[in-house]
Amino acid sequence: MKYLIIGTGGTGGSIGAMLALENEDVTFLSRGENLEILKNKGLLYKSGIKGNHTIDIKVCSENTYKESPDVIFVCVKGYSIDSIIPIIKNVTNENTLIIPIMNGYNMSKKISSHITVGQVINGCIYISAFVEQPGTIVQLGPLFKVVFGETSNTSIDNNKLVQIKDTLIKCGIDTYLSEDINRDTFKKYTFISAYAACGAYYDIEAKDMQADTPARQTFIDLCEEMSLLGRTLNIDLDVNIVTANLKVLTSLTPDTTASMQKDMKAGRKTEIDGLVFEVVRLANQHHISLPTYKKIATHFGYK
Repeated sequence: MKYLIIGTGGTGGSIGAMLALENEDVTFLSRGENLEILKNKGLLYKSGIKGNHTIDIKVCSENTYKESPDVIFVCVKGYSIDSIIPIIKNVTNENTLIIPIMNGYNMSKKISSHITVGQVINGCIYISAFVEQPGTIVQLGPLFKVVFGETSNTSIDNNKLVQIKDTLIKCGIDTYLSEDINRDTFKKYTFISAYAACGAYYDIEAKDMQADTPARQTFIDLCEEMSLLGRTLNIDLDVNIVTANLKVLTSLTPDTTASMQKDMKAGRKTEIDGLVFEVVRLANQHHISLPTYKKIATHFGYK
């Protein structure tokens, strides 16, 4: 299969690197300084699972990619969807499988509403990874789990989904084919939303939520509110969200911070609208009270 990675940050860079290390046919789309460094020097991948590798990868700009991929992993920030839709349209054929691996809620719907060719399913990832500098991706610790599956309005060849899953597993990625991807992507959303909101509000690292602190209680309160939201949205949650998310929190390396928090501190555009403000909007739409989310959203300028 031909794989295309759109978004070469921590998530996309890590998926692509793991594929490339096993000699899978994977191409990265990139821009600017990052593109030039990846073309001339390769990708330096510092992995808690695979160790350090300099990988001679296939990388193109959006204007020079001329292939037709079997699978596209969309790994951009939520606020970049509109900008990458023309790229997806340009390279997609009727059999292309488009898998968003993004932070946010209902990301597949936000892509499929613009796409008439190709098949959009849904996915999510549990990972701590970031761009250390252009051309260098750092993936921390042993946590690297991908979950994907078809949505209720799609009909995908299951053999193709299994082939992708088996390939990712072969490459060292803990991968699951979901029977209820709406539930499983919402579960991931409950974690990354609560973790990013809490981390940014207190300006702390994972270790400050792993310890018995007021921040940890705030994280728990946020998770409980997300659980209420899930029930309100009629999502059939199969786990206790607080227990499950505390388990994920424990698995993080102590110095981990969410990408939203990193972007905020660096003065870059952030995903706060999709990760925090969207939760408050959904609560308002469904007439439920999420006071901890409301407090944090208001702190960051939500009106």
